[in-house]
Formats: sequence, structure tokens, C-alpha cells
Amino acid sequence: MDFEHRAEAEDNVPSEFPRSVPENCAEYLLFILDNTVGSHTLLSALENVRHAAMQLSHNIAKGYIWQRDSFQLHLERDQGLVYLRGITDYGDSVEDEWLIVYLLRELTKSFPTLWVRVFDSDGEFLLIEAARVLPSWLSPEMDANRVWIHDGSLYVHPLAASSGVKRPLSLQEAVAYIQSNPRGLVQPSLVEAESFYRLEKYPGQIAWSAHHSQATLPRKLAYILHEKPSTIAPAVEAFYLRDPTGMKSLSISSGKAHFPPKDLVTVGVKFTKVLFAQLKSQPLPQAPGWRAFFEAAEKHAYGPEDDHRRLARLELGMKVTSGFELLAANARKSGNRLAREFTLLLEDLEEDGVQVLPTNEELTFWEDADREDDESWLDIDFEDFGSELRGSHSPRGGSKSGFGDSSAHANLRKIVSRFEAFLEDERAGIGGAEMENTGEVDDKSSREDSEGDEEGDDIDFDEDMFSRMMRETMGLPDDQATGGWQTAEPRECTTSPGAAKTNDEDEGIRQLTAQMEIELKKYGALRLDQTPERMEATRATGEGDLRGKEKSIPEHRVGDEDDSEEVDVDYNLAKNILESFRSQGGMAGPTSNLLGMMGIQLPRDEAEDS
Repeated sequence: MDFEHRAEAEDNVPSEFPRSVPENCAEYLLFILDNTVGSHTLLSALENVRHAAMQLSHNIAKGYIWQRDSFQLHLERDQGLVYLRGITDYGDSVEDEWLIVYLLRELTKSFPTLWVRVFDSDGEFLLIEAARVLPSWLSPEMDANRVWIHDGSLYVHPLAASSGVKRPLSLQEAVAYIQSNPRGLVQPSLVEAESFYRLEKYPGQIAWSAHHSQATLPRKLAYILHEKPSTIAPAVEAFYLRDPTGMKSLSISSGKAHFPPKDLVTVGVKFTKVLFAQLKSQPLPQAPGWRAFFEAAEKHAYGPEDDHRRLARLELGMKVTSGFELLAANARKSGNRLAREFTLLLEDLEEDGVQVLPTNEELTFWEDADREDDESWLDIDFEDFGSELRGSHSPRGGSKSGFGDSSAHANLRKIVSRFEAFLEDERAGIGGAEMENTGEVDDKSSREDSEGDEEGDDIDFDEDMFSRMMRETMGLPDDQATGGWQTAEPRECTTSPGAAKTNDEDEGIRQLTAQMEIELKKYGALRLDQTPERMEATRATGEGDLRGKEKSIPEHRVGDEDDSEEVDVDYNLAKNILESFRSQGGMAGPTSNLLGMMGIQLPRDEAEDS
């Protein structure tokens, strides 16, 4: 069998193990699906799309610093399909992934026959964003190859594409269904709005994601950053992911360093906010060659504020220089395109010598040479957090920072609304979301349940009480509370005789709990907004429970004269969520798992002294 026939035979064999996407990578496939386009003109049409896509990326994302890989496309032939394929490793910068989605959506508006599919290591992440509004039949087990972008809109393959069977589609089946019945695809407006929610901040998000800062570093390195600003990304990553062995080798071979700490200049360096945060969060002791510069900066009597700025620029420059030293030591082993470009530029610079290096006067004419952006977006306290949730300005009257923009406010509101919707979802049972009955019964589970019934080990779980306890803990208002946890309505019991005795015991526990709560609230111990002065006043007046008097806790409203007398329900919820997440110490826990099921990922909380 020759190679051509062997390839055709392999194309007809279904893949038993579908290709998976590497972690932190986004993959995208672009198809020209037009029955009038022949095989001879298809290649030229795809080439036109590829050229337009790269031009669009250059126009929209010009000067954008990608975390690892940039937007890229190449021709792909697989199992009889011809299309454009790209894969981008976005690392820790999720904004890179959403920028790609934005570019692809805009690209489909220019080509009426273009259909795009985009996914990552989590699968159909566009559907994950819209998890709240998905139809009941669409589940993660069968959503593969069902989500497509066409003409700037989101389309979903219906169950008819798989002959009414709840199973994932192959890529060939999805393409064939679009070609044969494009009008059969579903265009759910709610799903599209949720899936494209993060795209509303583009293209302005591209400029917002950049951060400029002043750094004191060697003149040789300043020249490289001016020629190739994007090389800052692999250098910061090399510093961020450094190991003790690499740092030790640098200190030993400091005499052979590519960027020795001499002839230092202060220049503006462009980062992304993710790269700058990674650099600032990593502590680095003063290297021997840099120590003299730090001591000299501390001796200058320019005032505390100026001294602090000079030391901060020195520290930032030392970290950037260390990152480039680590990058130069391992660039030949790296598969990163920017790392290879940095190596070639460094070799040319070392051959040409110092004659190409800029003078101090030339440095002043560089773009953004004196620009230094505010770093307040790195600092968030609970006062600002509460103000953002209420939609008001910072109580300290500070300048508008990255945390104070409209997108941050919308994201915080979305977290709170999703958590509230999760607690108020009546479709979910005690064990989680209720699945449709498929007629299959687990024999082992049935036998265990039967044995449990015979022994009389029945558990009476009061869902209403648990829900009210959860809402009380998270700071949510209890609409049904009228004086403590209410006793659940009696329900018919068809279990073993031992259940009656258990119910009587549970009833006594509930009554005792209610009495304890009334007693605690009498002294204001369960008040969310209680202060020592109010506790003293509560003991004197005998008043305590607002809900015991059939009053509800009012939400915090912007413009109220006495804000301290009210409880911001959203603020209490978000504050408790973040405190619970921080208490996990970076490990897995109930809060991170719960937020993960709702499609929310919180960043790692670095220690303040790190």
C-alpha cells in the first residue's frame, strides 16, 4: 500500500483517543464552509482569511505583549478536512485567550462563509461562561464541537445533529451538519450574551492591560528592550519560574554576565499588568553587584518619597536584569520564538560593541521614556471593595485605579449574583444538581440503601434550615425569617418506624436551637453590623433582633446619609467569600471548589511580607 492510500485509510479510522489541548492553551479552527467553493479555490480562500486575520491582529493588538505565544494560524489537513488551525499558550494571562476570541469574532464579520471553533484545556470554555443559562440537555459530557462562531454570533448544534442522541459530535459530523443544514443551528441570545460578556471591554482592554514603569538597569539591556519590547515576557517568566540552582549559577558566574550591573540608566519599561504583578510579587535579595547602588541611593538626601522611588526603580531593574540573565542562559533550549529573537539580538549587540548603545540624550527621545503608571491597582482593601460593589467611588477619595473601573465593578457584581443564584437554585437537591432519570439503577447503591432502611439508620436532613444557615453565614437576607430559624413543615414519612423517634429528637434540637438564637439576638450577638457601643445599648434596651420584629436588613444604597446604620448584603457576602478563600492558603477547599463550579477563578493571594 502506497503512502497516499495509507493516509486515506487512516483518515477513515475514527480516533479512539481524541486529541487533548495542553494546559493553559487555546486552540482555534477556522473553516470556509460554502458548497459553491471548489477544492481548487478553497486553499486560496483560506489563505485570504489567514492574511486578513494576521492583519487584523496587527491593527488591533499592535504593541500588545503576549504572555507566551501570539495569535497564529497555519494550514491543516486532517481526516478529509482542510482548514486553518492555531494554538496559543497564554500561560497565566487569561486576557490573551479572550483577546483571541475577540479577534476571531471580529474576523467572522468580514467573511460570510467563515465558521470558527475555539476551545481550551477545559473544553468549551464559552459554554462554561454561560453555565447559568444553558439548556438542560447541553452538558459537558456531550458539548464537544457543538459551539461555533459565525458572522459575529454564537451558534450551537442541536440534538438533531447527533440524531437526537446525547453524545459529543466529531469534528467531521459538526462540519457536515453546518454544510447540509446551516439553518438548523440554534442561536441562543442569552447564551451568547453570557459567553461574550468579557468581550464587551475590548478593544479598550488592550490598552488597559499595559503597565509602564521606570526601572534602573544596564544601558545594554535598555537598548534590547527598546528594540524588542516583547522580550520582557519570556524574561519575566524566567525570573518568575526561577529555581535556586539557576540563581546560584548566576551569582557564581557574575563575572561572565551578559548584563553586569554597571553603566546603569533609568528608562521606561512596558509590561502587561500580569507580568508586572508577577515581577513585584517575587522577593529578590540584593545581589552583590547591585548592593553598592542600593547603598548609594539610600545615602542621598532627596527626601523619603524620592528615596523610596529610587530604591523601587533599582529593585525593579535588578529583577528585570536577573530575568534576562536567566533567559540568556537557557534561551537555546527554549522553544519560545521571542527567546530565540532575543538570543540573535544579543549576539549582534555583543559583536558590534558599545558603538550602537544610545547616549543619555538619545534616551530622552524614546517613546514613553518618562512614563510611570500608577500602581494603586495592585492594592485593594475592603473599604474599596465595598464601594465597588455599591457602585460608588472610593471612600478615601483616591484617584481612579484599575480596581475602580467599570469592568471591575461588573465582575464583582457578577460573582455576587452567581453565588446568590446558586443558593437560591431550587432545582438542585441535597446531593447537587438533579439529573434526569435514565432508567439505570446502581445495584450496589440500591442494596446499601435497602440495608440502611432495614437497620433504621434514617437521616432527616432539613433543607430549609440548611439553606437559611448558609444564607446567614454568607451575609444574605433571610426572606422567610421571622424570629430565628423556623421549624420546617411536617412532612409525611413512609420510612421505618424508627424515623418517628428521630423526628421527635430533631424537633427538640430545633426548638432548643431557636431558643438559643433568640437569647443571643436579644443581646445583639448575631448582628452583622454590631459594635461594642451598640452591644451596650442593646443590653440596656433589651432590643436585638431586627428580624424578630419582622424587619428586613436593608441593602446599602448609594447616597444614604447614615451608611453605618445599614448592612451591605453584597459586601458581606463578597467579604466572607474572599476571607474563606484566603484561609485555604492556596490549597483546595470548599470556596475554591464552589466558585470553580460557577466558572469563577480567583487569583492566588500572595502574603504581604513576600
